[in-house]
Amino acid sequence: MLDNLILFLTIIEKGGLSAAGRELGISPASVSERLAALESYYGATLMTRTTRSLNLTEEGRVLADGARRLLAEADELESRIRWGTQRISGPIRLTAPVDLGQNYLVPIIDRFIEAHPDVSIDINLTDSFVDLVGQGIDFAVRYGPSADGALKNRLIGENRRLICASPDYLQRNGTPTHPDDLVHHDCLLMRFAQNAERVWSFEIDGNVHDVVVRGRRTANNGELLKRWALGGYGLCKKSYWDVQADLNAGRLVEVLAPFSRKRTALQIVFLPARVQPRRVSTLIDMIVAELSHNAPAI
Repeated sequence: MLDNLILFLTIIEKGGLSAAGRELGISPASVSERLAALESYYGATLMTRTTRSLNLTEEGRVLADGARRLLAEADELESRIRWGTQRISGPIRLTAPVDLGQNYLVPIIDRFIEAHPDVSIDINLTDSFVDLVGQGIDFAVRYGPSADGALKNRLIGENRRLICASPDYLQRNGTPTHPDDLVHHDCLLMRFAQNAERVWSFEIDGNVHDVVVRGRRTANNGELLKRWALGGYGLCKKSYWDVQADLNAGRLVEVLAPFSRKRTALQIVFLPARVQPRRVSTLIDMIVAELSHNAPAI
């Protein structure tokens, strides 16, 4: 049963039966047979399949959630019995924004792997939303409040988003003193999924003030946007954590600070499993402790 649940979650993660079979070294026929056996056991259709997509039924979503908790408990039990309570082993999958991951998390992860040689890490650095359940992610480091109230969270610190540019760009193009001035500037646009963030929000006299911005450069990678800003190609909207070193060194300059929106959280979010594998909880504790200690004064 545990093997079939692992197969079921792999099908979800890989987005198809064939891909799951390749991942686990199982023939497509065996994958179909074992999925059918799982559906027969529970007396329910767990997923609907077409040639182009795979969608979980309500029963499938319930099983996926429960299977992750059950497998986490089984994994923790085996680890404690086989290796003892002190040894940490097994895979960890996490996701984080590109800038934050490269500059803050990777050094922590490197030290964690060095201290725990039986652990493997799979980190997905992306500035887009990642479905923790669908992609089999243990936890995510995210800016702002979680849109999914079912997820648990661990607070790391505060964050705010700001507008900045290089001194060279501001010297050549002038410094905006009001959000409406942005219509005369080249803005570096962040794309989330298929949509570019063309509306930048500010606060004036306690009210939200939106400005539609334009720009000749758009990317789905926050690190690239920062490089463009450092190169003098335009104004960018970034999290303070990502640009604090450049601001302190004078490589970037914040503009429109009096109109910035309120601060938000930097936090770790994860599924509410009753028992979290010790390797995962230990890494989360390490990330929270180190980043909280080194949090910038915002």
